[in-house]
Amino acid sequence: MKTLNQHDRRSIRLKEHDYSQPGEYFVTICTYDHECTLGEIASEQMRLNEIGKIVREEWLRTPNIRTGIELDVYVIMPNHIHGIIVIKEELPIPNVGTHSCASLQRKPRSLGSIIAGFKSVATKRINEMRHTPSFPVWQKRYYDRIIRNDKELNNIKDYIHNNILQWSIKRDDPDNIPLW
Repeated sequence: MKTLNQHDRRSIRLKEHDYSQPGEYFVTICTYDHECTLGEIASEQMRLNEIGKIVREEWLRTPNIRTGIELDVYVIMPNHIHGIIVIKEELPIPNVGTHSCASLQRKPRSLGSIIAGFKSVATKRINEMRHTPSFPVWQKRYYDRIIRNDKELNNIKDYIHNNILQWSIKRDDPDNIPLW
């Protein structure tokens, strides 16, 4: 039986969309095996544990280390994070040479490279803290939605703001994201 490698996996991104272009993107990043490793919800409040605090710190550092990026609303849940990433302006992409390494095939400043950078640095810090040098923290993929208009943006912001309150309803299905 053939196993899928990184090059065989079908992309869930829109083929015709350039994910490095200015725009607003709603993203969901899930923990490995959807384990509740980021904290817990008690009394309708998210209580981050040490891993969740690292995730929050690295999420908030994103616009500081990547020019032209802003973060809008976000929420960290026990087993996933929802957030809106805004790519503000088109910046010239530096010439980094030609590489055949699969990890360098992402377009710099694209949504994929932003998420990969966030996941990588958060994973490194979490594994250093846990003394687990190569333990997975995140699912390989993430979910995104290109935000097309203000109505969608407002609906997504409401969804993010109400996510903690909805936890008991959807907790067994963190991928249950409404389509706008």
